[in-house]
Amino acid sequence: MESRTKGEYAERRASERLRAQVVMYRGHRTAGRGPVRLTLPAATVTLILGWGDPLHLFHEARSAPAERTAWHAMLAGLRTSSVSGGYTGVAESVEVEFTPLGAYQCLGLPLHHLTNTHLHPDEVLGAGWSARLTEQLMAMPDWESRWAVIDNALARRMVDAPLPSPVVAEVWSRLRAGHGQVSAKELAAATGRGSRRLQVLLREQIGLPSRTASRILRFQRALTLPTGACRSLADRAAVCGYYDQAHMNRDFRDLAGLTPAQLCLLTDRAVSRRAPIEGRLANVFDH
Repeated sequence: MESRTKGEYAERRASERLRAQVVMYRGHRTAGRGPVRLTLPAATVTLILGWGDPLHLFHEARSAPAERTAWHAMLAGLRTSSVSGGYTGVAESVEVEFTPLGAYQCLGLPLHHLTNTHLHPDEVLGAGWSARLTEQLMAMPDWESRWAVIDNALARRMVDAPLPSPVVAEVWSRLRAGHGQVSAKELAAATGRGSRRLQVLLREQIGLPSRTASRILRFQRALTLPTGACRSLADRAAVCGYYDQAHMNRDFRDLAGLTPAQLCLLTDRAVSRRAPIEGRLANVFDH
């Protein structure tokens, strides 16, 4: 467990029974205004259940009108831009990071409806679902007990859930293994499906077409490479599959609103506290 500015931060991998659907659980407890958190494109779907002060979303890299700016409960789909947020008062929350296919299975919703969007969980999971689960979480004395509550709740959702397409599962596995350096043509050849049909399936069960998903996976690879793995940013760009450093600079600006040097400084601080799980770094704190 980590302490942050009069608060606590905890995280844990999901249990073995949910490891294929859930990347990790996180817990936050704040006693006042905390640091601003920058949420980055990470090819995950996030569920947040909180109590006390709501989560305030301050701005988005691609600003768009939003009906809500404060959330006690929220679903956030795959993103192609970063978003800043934080807590301004006393608050606690539990967060779930789903794999895209895990979110598709648990939520029973075509994931393109969540892409670059925030929704209240009850809009997807039914009226009162988030309030009932939040009450159970509030009653627990510690994070481990809360992980067990959320684990059981999600496992129940998965019992009768339809499985993702094996074709999409194969495509996603190839994209992740190659850190996004797999072309749509190569994916079509490997699966025996036409490129157009593949993109329809990916949009439904991942939330993004392969080219955009590859861009995010490549970005995450560049973020999470150890500092000593590359002699320079140009080397990092080459290792991660960018055409050149200028290409990487444009992608970082577009996806995160920061240069690679600026963002790598923030990620180095985050990695010094805890290692990325499965090559993903979804959040950094901008002090």
